[in-house]
Amino acid sequence: MSKYKIAVIEGDGTGPEVIGCALRVLKSTGLDAEFIPIEAGYWAYQKFGKQVTDSAWEIIHESNCILKGPTTTPTGGGETRMKSVAVMLRQKLDLYANVRPCKSRAGVPVPTKFTDLDFVIVRENTEGLYKGIEYEMSEDEVVSLRVFTRKGCERISRFGFELARREKRKKVTLITKANILQITDGFFTNIFNKVAENYPDLEHEDIFVDRANMYMITRPDYFDVIVTSNLFGDVLSDAAAGLMGGLGLAPGANMGDSFAMFEAVHGSAPRYAGQNKVNPTAMILSAVMMLKYLGENKIAEKVEKAVDKVLLEGATNKEIVTYDLDGTATNIKMTDEIVKRME
Repeated sequence: MSKYKIAVIEGDGTGPEVIGCALRVLKSTGLDAEFIPIEAGYWAYQKFGKQVTDSAWEIIHESNCILKGPTTTPTGGGETRMKSVAVMLRQKLDLYANVRPCKSRAGVPVPTKFTDLDFVIVRENTEGLYKGIEYEMSEDEVVSLRVFTRKGCERISRFGFELARREKRKKVTLITKANILQITDGFFTNIFNKVAENYPDLEHEDIFVDRANMYMITRPDYFDVIVTSNLFGDVLSDAAAGLMGGLGLAPGANMGDSFAMFEAVHGSAPRYAGQNKVNPTAMILSAVMMLKYLGENKIAEKVEKAVDKVLLEGATNKEIVTYDLDGTATNIKMTDEIVKRME
């Protein structure tokens, strides 16, 4: 019997391609794990009438964690109105902390002068506007509720401080719009500051999201650990991905108290499906985060170093990196190069 049981969501669009790349890397490490594909995604909804089938839930509950490829969520109303698979999983499994690192990688072309970034966005994952409580008041008026709870604000604040302490970081910044959203964000701010009293070794502050957005562009090295609500975290983490060189490089983790799911920040990019051109790095680095979660730190370090070698060499050898890095390689070829550098 394998040491780990990992539920795998291949996803939609380019999901199966990038998941395939990540699994190839993981299997090449000799990790003692059973990877079990499950029925989840928009394709599952089209085939079975459920985005996550009953058998998929059974496998999830028997697994150590989930490795998830990007999935498609239809926009609009009517019969296609549904939560995204990611949001559903986060809420049902209580994966309340979305962790999205922003780390510069040598050799990667970036749009700014900042080439030595290393900060983390901790996004509350289960509340806020993504709670999905919406109403059609009339044909001319619709409403969406922004829900915060004391439990939700306390635990995401604590998670941010614990992460900062564990990674030997120095500052935790809460990002809100408490001057306008005075009840909800004021509530969050008060709780964050109360939690901060338990961490006198760490600097803390709260700033407004518009100012934070400017800093993300003009002085991103200002940040160390960011704690924020669901929507703000979603928007800011894509900006952070741009600073790193693109969404193809941005990994992510969804963490709860006893379970976790790992997924790239980028979407399913259906227009590129079947072309094997989407950068596999984000998915592979998400797998690195999974390895660390499982306590397989040596394997994680080995994989991450191999990724960094390919990215650095790709600055001069365009045949080993994908199009978003100004290269000509397929994601299969780029994965081959990463595996080679682990040998």
